[in-house]
Amino acid sequence: MEKQPELKPIFDEQGNALSPILPEGVKNFLIDIDGTICDDVPNEQPERMRIIEPYPDALEIINKWYDQGHIIYYFTSRTEEHRSITEEWLRKHGFKYHGMLMGKPRGGNYHWIDNHIVRATRFKGKFTDLIVETKEIEVFKD
Repeated sequence: MEKQPELKPIFDEQGNALSPILPEGVKNFLIDIDGTICDDVPNEQPERMRIIEPYPDALEIINKWYDQGHIIYYFTSRTEEHRSITEEWLRKHGFKYHGMLMGKPRGGNYHWIDNHIVRATRFKGKFTDLIVETKEIEVFKD
């Protein structure tokens, strides 16, 4: 795994350090695995995790983002028990990435709350370059 870009320190009005941020233009991609970069394989069938084929467009686009300097993390519902199988599969197929977060809650309907900007992109069957569109979102009431 390659070194990640240097985080930029930031401070509030009183000079207190805040959580650092990435350089402008660099994105942290959190990418699901099952049903997103390959067919959906449930945790109850780990033997399929070794033989499933990746989606070619996912491999191409994700590696392009990595080569452009973005951070690639896989955020998967696979458990720690599946980490080595998953790392082996990613290496075998040539996926470039910085890390992997295991144990994402199963079932979907994710609602992410964070103090940093979060952009969500629902995968609909094909990886392509991203475009900017305006959509309705839920926000906290002032």
